[in-house]
Order: sequence, then C-alpha cells, then structure tokens
Amino acid sequence: MKEQKPGLSYKDAGVDIDAANKALKTVKDLVQRTFTDSVLQDIGSFGAMFQLDLKGLEQPVLVSSVDGVGTKLKLAFKSGKHDTVGIDLVSHCVNDILVQGARPLFFLDYLAVGKLEPQVVVDVIKGVASGCRYAGCALIGGETAEMPDMYKEGEYDLAGTIVGVVDRKRIVDGSAISEGDVIIGLPSSGLHTNGYSLARKICFEVAGLGLNDPMPGVGRTVAEVLMEPHVAYAKLMQIVMRVVTVKGMAHITGGGITDNFPRILPEHLAAEIDLGAWTAPPLFRFLQETGNVSGPEMLRTFNVGIGFLIVVAAEQAAKAMETIELAGQKSYLVGRVIPGRPEVHYKGTLTYA
Repeated sequence: MKEQKPGLSYKDAGVDIDAANKALKTVKDLVQRTFTDSVLQDIGSFGAMFQLDLKGLEQPVLVSSVDGVGTKLKLAFKSGKHDTVGIDLVSHCVNDILVQGARPLFFLDYLAVGKLEPQVVVDVIKGVASGCRYAGCALIGGETAEMPDMYKEGEYDLAGTIVGVVDRKRIVDGSAISEGDVIIGLPSSGLHTNGYSLARKICFEVAGLGLNDPMPGVGRTVAEVLMEPHVAYAKLMQIVMRVVTVKGMAHITGGGITDNFPRILPEHLAAEIDLGAWTAPPLFRFLQETGNVSGPEMLRTFNVGIGFLIVVAAEQAAKAMETIELAGQKSYLVGRVIPGRPEVHYKGTLTYA
C-alpha cells in the first residue's frame, strides 16, 4: 500500500496565521488609544469606518496622501530597533497633507514581511500608534502581510495612507503668495526620512563606521543620530494658522529645499534663501565633508536642518515667529519671495554647529 504523504498547511509554506493573530492581539490596546469618537468600528473588521465631524466646516475637502519610510528601514533591520519607523511614517504623511492646510483625521498602515516575527510587528505598530496619538489622528486600520520569498529574512516594508480635512476657503496652495512675502523655516530633527541611501553609504562604506560608533562631531552614536524620528509639524501649524494668514507651506523631503519649495510658488515668483540664516546640525557637516558632497548636492539630497517652510506676509512674520516661540519651538527667518521663475536662489554660505 502506498504511504500517504502528510497534508501541507499554510505554515508549511511559510505563512504563520497564529503569529499574526498574536501580534494583532498585543497591539490592539495601543491602536484603540488613538481612537476618537468618530471611529465607529473596532480593529479586526474588513473595513474601517470613520464618521466625519463637519461642524465649523462650510465646504469640507478631504486631503489624502500615501508614503513609505524608504531606506531608513535598513537601519531598523541592522540595529534591531523597530519602534520609531512608525513615527517616521506617520509624521511624513501628516506633514504632506499639512502643506494644504489639512488637519489629519485617520491613518491606515501596510506592513509586509517575509517571515512574521510578532515582536517586530508589535514594535512597528507601536511606533505608528505613537505617531498617530501625537498628530491627533486615529489609526483605524491596516494590513500585515506575510509573504515568504518576497523579502529577505529580518526585512520588511512599511507604508501608510493618511486622510485629513480642510475647509475649501482655508486651503493653502501657494496661489496667494506675492512678491515681498517672507519665508520662515522650522528645524528638522535630523535626516527625517530622506537621503538615507547616500547617508548610509557615507557612514558605513566611506567612513567605515558601525551603528554603535560615535558619530563624529555629534556626541551620539551613529544609530541614535540616523534613527532620530521625523518631526510632525501639524499641531504647531494648527496654532500658527489661527493667528496669522499662512500663504504657503512646503515639507522639505526628497529633493531638499531646492526641489520642494518651487512646488508651491506661482509661475512668476521665485525664492531667495539665505543659507546663513540658520545653523545646520553637525550631522550634515560630517556627511558633506566625509562624502565630499557638493553644496548643491547637499541642498537637493538633505533637508540640512530645515524640515518645513512657511510663507507669510512680511508684516505678519514677527507675530508668526512669536507664536512659534510661545509654543516652545524654534523658527528662522530664512528668505523672501522675489520675482522670477519658480525656483530657489541661494545666498550666503551654509554654516554648521
């Protein structure tokens, strides 16, 4: 009699449903802490439901964005620290819709892994939930996909979608920007989520550093500096927008100030940025000098210490900066709007702390 082969299970193919359920059960409380009264469905359902509160909005407009964390994830894999990349993800998405004046409502995440490690999933979602709580939005759903052979062992991909709302008459799109307006910069916490492919090459290949080595001139380890979470500016800017008329905002992501600020400029206007108006963190000095990176390349690859730019009328600049200071944050008067094509003109020299 022919011997009967044992039946195969999904786990034999590399997908562990029980591990996924264990991770979901662990993070359930973390996720529920982000819920507002508008969330109508607990996690675990097929679809997430959110009831819009439209009080005070004459013509509500939904604003959405989707993004990922990029190669900063490589540092999470290498360091074993997974509880901050979720903050990076949420902050990046929050800032992207903030540029249009939107306040965040809810967020959904997508985590894809080769082999599901429950603790890694818990740490990642913990960061996402933390970012949502700070930004004031609800984490109402997501997907954790285990896909053997798609990712190397110990690696994963992380992406998210955010939805926010703004009254149509309060949309900020840069169309109101005029000659003579001033540009205010808000400091970044480091690289945020851009420029990591070049930063990793400089740190690990050119300089030969390890994650636990001191970052030259910085006073912290390479891992601590490079894993510093992305700043979310939403709460601060909601205050500022109630005090002054903000004509334009730019999130300084991939492409730096050079490529991001022109996205909000009318066709007949340019920007003049004074590189001496702020002091860039020493991390950027190390990257430029060690990698022999040219000045223009630095300004197109990294945020060089400025994570967000705001445009206001010159007569409102002092009030805007005072409001930012009273909120416990720093700001710099970094430039002005001038006639020309939508591009950035630099003057002065970037200085480092």
